[in-house]
Amino acid sequence: MSARRKPDVDVLFAALADPARRRAVEILGQGPQRAGDLAGRLGLAPPAMSRHLKELKAAGLVVDHHPEGDARVRVYALNSPRLAELKQWLTRAEEGWTQQLGAFAAHVRKRTSR
Repeated sequence: MSARRKPDVDVLFAALADPARRRAVEILGQGPQRAGDLAGRLGLAPPAMSRHLKELKAAGLVVDHHPEGDARVRVYALNSPRLAELKQWLTRAEEGWTQQLGAFAAHVRKRTSR
């Protein structure tokens, strides 16, 4: 990895750092949405929604397609494999935290039993 390129998980967290993008991911978890409908549910102007969706798409968290017969409309959906990568990272982090807490608890028990 070059010094300039962010680690992959950083790209995911950067995309999810904005509350509107996190909420968009939550809504898309219920099923695919047209960009305009998603903007309406989030109370955002279409250009703002477009910028958020561009960030989510660049991070690989969402994919889009045009419904048959209407190239003007885009429908967005979650990219499940990318979310699975995030879940795997979180699982590894949680395992590390659990080990650290277990070691700390053992240390405290050892010191208090003297």
